[in-house]
Amino acid sequence: MRTGAGEAVGVLCLVSLVSALDYKYHHSEELEAYLKEVHAAHPALTHLHSIGRSVEGRDLWVLVLGRFPTQHKIGIPEFKYVANMHGDETVGREILLHLIDHLVTSYGRDPAITRLLNNTRIHIMPTMNPDGFEATVVPDCYYSRGRYNKNGEDLNRNFPDAFENNNNIIQPETQAVINWIKNETFVLSANLHGGALVASYTFDNGNSVTGTSNGYSRSPDDDVFVHLAKTYSFNHASMYKGTGCDSRQTFPDGITNGYSWYQLEGGMQDYNYVWGQCFEITLELSCCKYPPAEQLEKFWRDNKVALVEYIKQVHLGVKGQVTDKNGNPIPNAIVEAKGRPHICPYRTNEHGEYFLLLLPGKYVINATVPGFKSMLKTVDVPDNTANFSALKQDFSFPEVSVKPRPASCPRTPLYQELERSSAAVKPTLHMLVLVMVTISIFK
Repeated sequence: MRTGAGEAVGVLCLVSLVSALDYKYHHSEELEAYLKEVHAAHPALTHLHSIGRSVEGRDLWVLVLGRFPTQHKIGIPEFKYVANMHGDETVGREILLHLIDHLVTSYGRDPAITRLLNNTRIHIMPTMNPDGFEATVVPDCYYSRGRYNKNGEDLNRNFPDAFENNNNIIQPETQAVINWIKNETFVLSANLHGGALVASYTFDNGNSVTGTSNGYSRSPDDDVFVHLAKTYSFNHASMYKGTGCDSRQTFPDGITNGYSWYQLEGGMQDYNYVWGQCFEITLELSCCKYPPAEQLEKFWRDNKVALVEYIKQVHLGVKGQVTDKNGNPIPNAIVEAKGRPHICPYRTNEHGEYFLLLLPGKYVINATVPGFKSMLKTVDVPDNTANFSALKQDFSFPEVSVKPRPASCPRTPLYQELERSSAAVKPTLHMLVLVMVTISIFK
C-alpha cells in the first residue's frame, strides 16, 4: 500500500511538472527534456522516439500519442504534425508542445479528446530543423539564415518532385522524414510554417496536366484539400478572414492552392500526397516568422481548436482491408475511388489496409489485385468525423491465395511524363494514369 501510494504521488508530481509548460521558446535540450517528461508521466499513452538526426547530430524527436502508441493497429489511422522545418519559423514548434500538453492532460477528462486518442495514432514532430532553430541567434520577423539546415539547404525544396527533376542532394533531415513516411501508414498530415496567415494545399508545383495554365494546380482530390484547408482556417481565430499580413496579399476564406500562391519545387506536402499516400497541407501561422515569446500564449489560443478539429479529419471517407480466400491480408492491392486516380496508385499496406479521404457522397471503390479481376463496390460515405471512424468497406478476393510482389512508385517526375504523353496524343488524365497503373503492375 505504501509503495503504491508513493508511486501515485510520483506520477502526480510528474503530471504537475509537465502541465506547467511555459510560454517561451524551448531550445533543443529543453525540448528533449519536456518530451521525455511527458512520456515518463504518460507511458501508456505516449511513445517517444527519434526518426533520425540532423546534420549537426541533433535528434529529430517524435512523440506518438494514442491508445496504442507503440505500434500501428488495424483500423486506426495514422496522423502527423511537423513543425519548424524552416528553423527560423518558430510558432509551430511551440504550439505543438502545447498541443501535446493539452492532449495528455485532457485524456480521460474530455470525452472528445479521449475518443480522439482512442481512435487515432497521432505523431508530433515539434522540429524538423533543430540546427536551423539553434542557428537563429537574432530572431527576425522576415528572414534569417536559420531558415536552412546546417548545409545551407531549404528542406522544403529538398524532396523528390513529381513535376521536375530535383537534383538537390537529399539532406539527413529530409531522408529521415522520407523513411518515416515509408514506415508508417500516414493518412493525414500538416506542416507548420510562419511568415503568412493561410492554409495552403497541394499542388505546390504543376504543369499543363494539372491545369497550371489557369494559375491553379489541381490534384485529383482537390475538393478534399479545399475542405481540409477550410477546416483549419474556419476553426482558427482569424485565418478565415483572409486578410493576410498586408494589403497586397489576401486569401479568400484564409486558404490557397499552393501553386496559385507561388510555385514551389521539391516541397514536402506534394511528396506526402504523391509518394506517401498521405494528404498534407501547409499551415502558415504567423505574419512574423520568429515573434516575441510573450505572443506565444495568444498563438496557442488562436490555433488550439483548429489543431484538434483538423486531426479529426483523418476519419473522413472510407477504410477497410483487402483479403484473400483464406482471410489473409493482401498488401500492395490498388484501392482507389473511381474518377480520382492517383499518379502513384494508392495501395494497401502490409496488413491489407487502405484509407481513402473522401467527402460525404456516393463513390465507386475499385480494388485491384495485380493479375486478377478488379472488384467494384458502391458506397455512400457519411461524415463520420464526429464518430472517429471512417466508413468501413472490406474486399475479399476468393480466387486469390498469393500475395502480390512489393510495388513502389519510381522517384521520377511522373507528371512530366504525363505532360509529354498528353502533348503527343491528347488523352485524358484519367486514361493516362490508368496506363501508368498498368505499367507499374506488370513491371
